[in-house]
Amino acid sequence: MSVFYYDPFYDVERMINDTLGRVGAYIDNHRGQSQRQNGDANNQVQHPIRPRMDLHEDLEANTVTATLELPGVKKEDVQIDVHNGRLSISAETKLSEDHEQDGYAIRERRFGKISRTLQLPQGVKETEVKAAMDNGLLTITFPKSTPEQAAKKVTIA
Repeated sequence: MSVFYYDPFYDVERMINDTLGRVGAYIDNHRGQSQRQNGDANNQVQHPIRPRMDLHEDLEANTVTATLELPGVKKEDVQIDVHNGRLSISAETKLSEDHEQDGYAIRERRFGKISRTLQLPQGVKETEVKAAMDNGLLTITFPKSTPEQAAKKVTIA
């Protein structure tokens, strides 16, 4: 049995946030024009984006591989921390300076803080966590369990 936590409501929560975010953006766009003219910029509360992840356990190699989608993020902008048995991945994407803020007919790409935290198996050391990034996919590999925690057979005397 794995110690990893799967949140079954993640997709439902994401759908609700996306829908309410669009409604909120529509209301802000129409209500907030006079506020912007008075100098009050968009002061919406930004919640961190939770990137999609695949988690794969390799029983033969005794490893776990987490692959996270981070499109448009450079590896220099990604921070990975291990603290108190938790692996935290964070990054931040910013709006492109190439285009003006207003003038978008459709804006579906998300910008802002990205954050995801995983519970590591007990006893995993920071040096055992390996990470690589290629084409917007962050791959993190760590042992499923340490040799000290491996099941040991007990013989009956």
